[in-house]
Amino acid sequence: MTVPRRGRIVIVGSGIAGVSAARTLRKEGFAGSIVLTGAERAQPYRRPMVSKELLAGAASAERARLEQPAFWADMSIELRTATIATHLDTVAARVEFGDGSELAYDGVVLATGGRAKRLDHLVPEAYTVRQLADLDALRPVLGAAGKVGETLSVLVIGGGLIGMEVAAAVRGSGAEVTVLEAADRVLERVLPGAISASYERLHRDRGVGVHTGVRLVAAETRDAVTTVSAEDGRSWRGDVVIVAVGMTPETGLAQAAGLTVADGVVVDEYCAASAPAMFAAGDVARFPNAILGGTERVEHWNHAQAHGSAAARSVLGHGSPYREVPWCWTSQFGRTLQIAGWPTRGDELVVHGDLDGGSFLALSLAQDRLIGALGVGRPKDVRAAQDLIGDGAPLPRDLLGADDLDLVAAAATLRSTGAPAAS
Repeated sequence: MTVPRRGRIVIVGSGIAGVSAARTLRKEGFAGSIVLTGAERAQPYRRPMVSKELLAGAASAERARLEQPAFWADMSIELRTATIATHLDTVAARVEFGDGSELAYDGVVLATGGRAKRLDHLVPEAYTVRQLADLDALRPVLGAAGKVGETLSVLVIGGGLIGMEVAAAVRGSGAEVTVLEAADRVLERVLPGAISASYERLHRDRGVGVHTGVRLVAAETRDAVTTVSAEDGRSWRGDVVIVAVGMTPETGLAQAAGLTVADGVVVDEYCAASAPAMFAAGDVARFPNAILGGTERVEHWNHAQAHGSAAARSVLGHGSPYREVPWCWTSQFGRTLQIAGWPTRGDELVVHGDLDGGSFLALSLAQDRLIGALGVGRPKDVRAAQDLIGDGAPLPRDLLGADDLDLVAAAATLRSTGAPAAS
């Protein structure tokens, strides 16, 4: 499709996917109306900072802003915060909002992201850590005990990326922290076993209690202290309970409009959804994996940024098939780990360096094909690995395992000659 040069594009969702789409539309020369709407009251901000610097008190909300307020006017982007889209009429090409207003559109980008999963059937009073508003509720509670000289005890339910980042941030403030994870190991969805074990050791060494294989069946709060119990008889007590068990894609608007939904809004390689002039990007979109096959939904900041830009170009009629290799990072107790590709889908892990030290590179292989990379203190290598994964070229096993491995050189050689450098 091609949107009229003076048409209107409505972006539903003001996270990085939506913001990236709006920026790209202007960069690509679109001169029409861009309306960027978001349910949150806050202006667009860097969500990864919520579970890291913002929770730890190491940065302000002002620093987390994606753009200064004047940016939106300067770019002629109409930003509507605290605005909830309630209905998509794909026949009349109209978006309706909770305040009774409506907008006709020539194109829509759904960038609605997701919402934090809760365990209200067990601990309805638990906190989540996904939005700035979550911190407004949580910070006073975390700070209250310190004012009277008591040590706060915090239970973090969930040992994924957000849960472990939250545990590190809260432990850094002096609280006693216990992580309860249902799986057999922490960070199971994103890290191979050897590296998740290293991060569990990191947390234990810093005084965080880590318990895996926890199937919670009951919780009781008495005198402001919550006791949670597992089916195997174990129990834990905490002054504060934080739930970090993942997110649910915000697909209600799309589903009600008749779009195809399957754990995300289903889109093609051009980010196009199943209705005319309708696109989706970021956490909410399920898209084809051009490298490994099948479809996937990726919940990483950098993916949302790239996917939002790709959707914008497709709206304007000059998109290209999306084939970005996912990349993300996590920072816990001062150790920043970068992750590229799909490292948990490999059948072999080649490690260079000390997993518990200040620098290492780990390469995940599937039938001798590089499909994932992880590194601490090795940003250039992880970036090179990302390029190599995207190229999909066969790489000799002896090259990847060589003591003098230089991935940067290998990637450069592949780009110039189409063949990897010999080891």
